[in-house]
Amino acid sequence: MSPESSKYITLNELEVYKLSRALSFSAWEIYQLLDKDIKWGIGQQFIRSVDSIGANIAEGYGRFQFG
Repeated sequence: MSPESSKYITLNELEVYKLSRALSFSAWEIYQLLDKDIKWGIGQQFIRSVDSIGANIAEGYGRFQFG
């Protein structure tokens, strides 16, 4: 087996993971602009749900055992 055929895609190379990080960054920018009452109510749930996208991708990626 050649070295090129055994190369695996890293988590940071996954396009879907990159998109989830960009979405999270945008969500935090929006969150910072929200009124305090909205931040306390739906804002925290909004951030948790958006941040969990990348976390779930990373968790799923980590389930594979290469080698």
